Amino acid sequence: MKTGNQSAETDFILSGLFQFGQRDAFLFVAIVIIFAVALMGNIVLILLIRLDTRLHTPMYFLLSQLSFMDIMNISTTVPKMTTNFLSNSKTITFLGCVIQTFLFMVLGGTEALLLGFMSYDRYVAICHPLHYPILMSKKICWFMVTCAWTSGSINALIHTLYVFHLPFCRSRLINHFFCELPSLLQLVCQNTSIYEYTVILSCLIILLLPFMAILASYACVLSVVFQMSSGKGQTRAVSTCSSHLIVASLFYVTGLSTYTRPHSLHSPEQDKAVAVFYTIITPLLNPFIYSLRNKDVIGAMRRLLS
Repeated sequence: MKTGNQSAETDFILSGLFQFGQRDAFLFVAIVIIFAVALMGNIVLILLIRLDTRLHTPMYFLLSQLSFMDIMNISTTVPKMTTNFLSNSKTITFLGCVIQTFLFMVLGGTEALLLGFMSYDRYVAICHPLHYPILMSKKICWFMVTCAWTSGSINALIHTLYVFHLPFCRSRLINHFFCELPSLLQLVCQNTSIYEYTVILSCLIILLLPFMAILASYACVLSVVFQMSSGKGQTRAVSTCSSHLIVASLFYVTGLSTYTRPHSLHSPEQDKAVAVFYTIITPLLNPFIYSLRNKDVIGAMRRLLS
């Protein structure tokens, strides 16, 4: 009994998307459907890239990595959230919370860096096509992916180890639907203002710099397209770039708004609503934005089905 009581004392309670104790069948069904569609879309995209040799290019290699991250990302948060809808117990173990926090930060940081590398790939392909085989060789692609995973993992490990060594001497109720760093800081009973500056610095490096690189890359791409293409080509380029920028902005802006504010300015309900975008909506949109508007992917799907 003593061991059970000690375990209960170290467990956390997740409030969910609504206030603790509320249930919403419609929301549960919607989240399950979104989860299933996101998984299916990303899995199909990975299989197409894997099976069709015409898609064995640097752009699609990076895109397959993005799909893998999105599968992992949405699988880190949604399954626990959906089981909480169905159960009376909203608890998550201390170890489970540590693992969820670490995995989410790894995947979020890695995806932020990868999106920046993907924009660089498009920049080289359109602005420097003759140098593309050299600047985006297989070795360089693997180097980019390795850098993204390594940087994201190191950043996540440092923050996770530090936060979970802090004393949690307030309520064990996490006013969120998963274990996220800003929500955990609300439970810490010592001053974390200095540590929050390190969080902001990390976000500026991992989120803001890649986002600025994406904006600069697409600005260069559009300038080249408008100089060389016809009216129809310009319209298609603007349409493609704008859709990519909308999804990227959704990911980066919501992430920055959550992680660059001091915890005194956080609103639990606002944090939960914003987190839905970079934990659920973005993994859902990415495979469709990057594939349905892409003739190569559509062609690969037709060849596979035939």
